[in-house]
Amino acid sequence: MNEAAPHHLMPTSDDGEQLKLPVIRDAPVADVLEVLQQGDISILGRMPYSSNATFLVRIDHATTPTAAIYKPERGERPLWDFPSGLYRREIAAFELSRALGWHVIPPTVERDGPLGVGSVQLFIDADFAEHYFTLVADGRHHGDLRRICAFDLIANNTDRKSGHCLASRWGPIYGIDQGLCFASDFKLRTVIWDFGGEPFDDDLGAAIGSAADPPAELAQWLRPDELSALAERAEWLADFGKFPDDDGGRRWPWPLV
Repeated sequence: MNEAAPHHLMPTSDDGEQLKLPVIRDAPVADVLEVLQQGDISILGRMPYSSNATFLVRIDHATTPTAAIYKPERGERPLWDFPSGLYRREIAAFELSRALGWHVIPPTVERDGPLGVGSVQLFIDADFAEHYFTLVADGRHHGDLRRICAFDLIANNTDRKSGHCLASRWGPIYGIDQGLCFASDFKLRTVIWDFGGEPFDDDLGAAIGSAADPPAELAQWLRPDELSALAERAEWLADFGKFPDDDGGRRWPWPLV
């Protein structure tokens, strides 16, 4: 699989040149959250090929500008199996990753932006020719990818495409597009199956086990039944003690990249 990541991940100008954007790199999470929450938002353009309205924005706060991704609730397409307010799941994903100490989801906040309330997430400056199928070939990335895999299992991610794994230019790999997570019914769809059968190391296993008592921050963003299902998945996974396999070959998203 050597296809490039989807074009909606590649912000370009009207003449097709990739935009050079200000991006906060490897800063303390609290500082990033302050910028995202309090800075002035300017829409730069709509990200093409996204199923829901997704905007590239610039945020200016004091002397720290950064690019970010803005997903207003009013731009979401109705779904039969998820309630409105998918942006809330983006925030819940960040809060879960943060509480587990994994930091594999970019900092994300709720904002009342130019098109109404929605999520604002730090833009990840990355080599957009890279994606999960290219990154997994390099063992240096396996720590981050295992954490994203475990996150998706706990969060019940129904749409982990290869292009949703971004290798930041400052090092870590991040998962993006978590709007279709946290359903109470098990709906897992992911491309990350390379670690199937591998036992969890002590740190990963301990973090997974801690999610059986969901972080209090999630109660603001998820329903009680979704929190209960999350706890059950985490408890099962911790008891199982290793990454599961997809023996039936049915738990893959489409398209893959």
